[in-house]
Amino acid sequence: MENLLTSCFVLAVVLATATRLWLALRQIRHVRLHRDSVPAGFESAIPLTAHRTAADYCIAKTRLGILDLMIGVVALLGLTLGGGLQALHDALAAVLDPAGLWHGLWLIVGAVLVLAALELPVTLWRTFVIEARFGFNRQTLGLFLADLARQGAVGAALGIPLIVLVLWLMAAMGPEWWLYVWGAWVAFNLLLLLAYPTVIAPLFNRFTPLSDPALAGRIDALLARCGFRASGLFVMDGSKRSNHGNAYFTGFGAAKRIVLFDTLLARLTPAEIEAVLAHELGHFSRHHVWKRVSILFATSLVLLWMLGQLAGFAAFYEGLGVTTPSTAIALLLFFLVVPVFTFFLQPLASLLSRSHEFEADAYAATHSSAADLVRALVRLYQDNAATLTPDPLYSAFYDSHPPAATRIARLQEATG
Repeated sequence: MENLLTSCFVLAVVLATATRLWLALRQIRHVRLHRDSVPAGFESAIPLTAHRTAADYCIAKTRLGILDLMIGVVALLGLTLGGGLQALHDALAAVLDPAGLWHGLWLIVGAVLVLAALELPVTLWRTFVIEARFGFNRQTLGLFLADLARQGAVGAALGIPLIVLVLWLMAAMGPEWWLYVWGAWVAFNLLLLLAYPTVIAPLFNRFTPLSDPALAGRIDALLARCGFRASGLFVMDGSKRSNHGNAYFTGFGAAKRIVLFDTLLARLTPAEIEAVLAHELGHFSRHHVWKRVSILFATSLVLLWMLGQLAGFAAFYEGLGVTTPSTAIALLLFFLVVPVFTFFLQPLASLLSRSHEFEADAYAATHSSAADLVRALVRLYQDNAATLTPDPLYSAFYDSHPPAATRIARLQEATG
């Protein structure tokens, strides 16, 4: 049985990796092929130099993604079939009771730290080479390291209690432990959604009330038309890390906030900002956030049930390179391996996300100006160096937003 699982795992890794490489190479080839010609409909708005910059930026990111992919595959195989998890288990067993909760906790923490350390060089290169080369990075090394320390502290403060609770539930709740763990996971995520705007986000950025009374009045009028209530309008100092612009809503219930990046305010007109926010309001009006959360919770329930069935079989561990079963090992193995087998479901998730974007655009066209949203999107595509010519298959597989030409064509139809 373990040989069959090993064979299935290796086959899945090979197929997923080969597909990802093929898609990345398609993307690079397609973007390079269209680098020297601005797509029809964008010629008057986006200069050829900006289009070429976006193509080069896309190609650079995709190439780095290939390196990141290969590092991830080596790490996955090293931790599983290469015996990495077993070696970490044995090293900790020399100082901690291998049947105890603390051994399981530090085994999971150790594996997470190994993966984070392998990812760090890629993140540094992305931030200080690629983002800097194209004029987007504004982080200093000191700020990057401070962010890393804060992320580690927040991750430990939130993650360690959750891991301890999950391991305890797995050991104490019998065969139905997976249902109790799912309940804890749901509660944790809802608490995180509630706490993020006011507790976690301010640890990394400064949020100040929107000081432009004319813009604030315009946004208040939009909220009134849409029947939407928020706890405040805030400007985030995104420019201290990046030159990219964005806007978003966060929180739920009475804790909902509207957040505008300072870089966005510097680039768009008030009418364009209103149209962008109308799009975001469309996501709330169409309940996209809760639909996605519901899918996440339903998927996690199914996955935890599957883990509950597999955790009692020795072949599950032996087929993935581990000879000493434990609850912590079961968790690690399962969530390391699951992405390989679910990779080919990615286009479905992307399709759902793109349909939500079309719905939000339609909402914005109804409650604001479709023409203003078009102008805002074109400006954001240019300022963020987003390619206008992605490979169609790559885009269908990965992209959470529709291609620029398709999206803007639909909005232009709404303008009559």
